[in-house]
Parts: sequence; structure tokens; C-alpha cells
Amino acid sequence: MPIHDWTLVTAGTFHDFHLAWISEIRGALNGGLLPDGYYAMAEQVAGQIIPDILTLQDLGPTSSGYRVGGNGHEGGTAVATAPPRVAFSDTISEATLMAARRRQLVIRHTTGDRIVALLEIVSQGNKEKDGAMEAFVEKAIGALDDGYHLLIVDLYPPGPFDPNGVHGEIWRRMKAKYEQPIDKPLTLAAYSTSGKAGAVTCYVEPTAVGHVLAPMPIFLDPGHYINVPLEETYQAAYRGVPERWKRVIEKRA
Repeated sequence: MPIHDWTLVTAGTFHDFHLAWISEIRGALNGGLLPDGYYAMAEQVAGQIIPDILTLQDLGPTSSGYRVGGNGHEGGTAVATAPPRVAFSDTISEATLMAARRRQLVIRHTTGDRIVALLEIVSQGNKEKDGAMEAFVEKAIGALDDGYHLLIVDLYPPGPFDPNGVHGEIWRRMKAKYEQPIDKPLTLAAYSTSGKAGAVTCYVEPTAVGHVLAPMPIFLDPGHYINVPLEETYQAAYRGVPERWKRVIEKRA
């Protein structure tokens, strides 16, 4: 199923779909994609960030003790042997990031289990005002600063406050350059950080309305990731969209 043009419907309609999509992704991650000792939860508060999905590591006494990147590697794909298949990738050094940082957000989880990664689906409200875009970018960079990997799904085209998309704004704030392809205005962007205040590598897949969603990596540590099945979960969530709005989205009479 191709990506739809969500600018055709109200923000509330996309929000309804957004919630269903998050539920489908959470189910897929917890249904066997995440290795033993890791789990995903939806809309958990992590400091000043309210991500759509948190990927957490079980550090309690009932955990198997398995760690991706530790003694075993089952369940996570190694970057060294199978790099994520995306159109662009880039790395910003720690020295460059030190010059770009303005302030840092401290992110914790009240359960005591360690946060590994965050997944965020961009909403229309994130792009409507300069302050909203600035806040989104600040929180994304704050998460990376604190050593959390990040996956951002941006199905809205660039606007006046993000002329190169949300990823372009994040990369610009980090003193690096990214130019959004004109024919692919939507963006899937995964970020891997080498640790708290460490170097950041991005894996970017530009896309467009009418294209199929590519699977995107979400990192469990800097050297290992799993692919999130965005297309399959998108399809499952879209089936529940009310017919009244499907007619608008699909431009049917």
C-alpha cells in the first residue's frame, strides 16, 4: 500500500491513524522482533520527551542477561556485516557535536529499566509553528545527547519551519548539511549514537506519497539494530481508518 497524502485530512484524523500505527508497531516489536531482554512501550513519559514508542532493556533479576553487542548477537543485525539499506548515511563527530550543543535534556524512565531507543512519528502540529519545530528538534537532539538511539518517521512535506524536513533541521542544528530531494519530500531517519554525548550517525531514506514504506533500523546499541516493518504496520493501521476519511485520502467520490 503506498504512502497516502495526509495533508488532505484534518490533524485529528491523522492523530487517530497515528495512534493505531503506534499500536501496530509496538505489537510487532514485542511479538518477536526485539531480542530477549528488550521490550517496547507506547507513549511513555521520559523526562521532557513523550515519545511514541520507547525501546527498553530489562535489567531486572528475571532478565535472561542477554545483551545485544555483548557475548551474543542473536536477534540484532550487526552494522559491520549488514549496514542499514537507506539512501543516505552520515556521521557527525563528537568534536562537531560539542560545538553545536546548546542545552541538554536528562531523560529517565520511572520503572528503572534502561531506555535504549525512541521512535517518533511526526505530526502536523510539530510543523505548524516555529516554536513547535524548535521544541521537537531540541528534544530529539537532547535524546541523542543522552545516548538514546532514535527513529523519526516524517510523512509531512517540508514547510516554512523545516525547509529540508525534520531531519534537515536536526542535522542543521548539529552543524551539518542535508538537502531534501525535491521529488522525495517525506523522510524516514534513524539515528545511532555512540554513547552519552558521543558521535551520531544518521541513516536517511527520503520517500514520497505513493511510495511503499521502507523498513527502517532502530538501534539497540551502536553496532546492532533491528528493522521496523513500517509498511506492514502502516497497512494494518490504515485498515481501521473510517471510510469517510478514506474517500478523502484516496480522492474517491
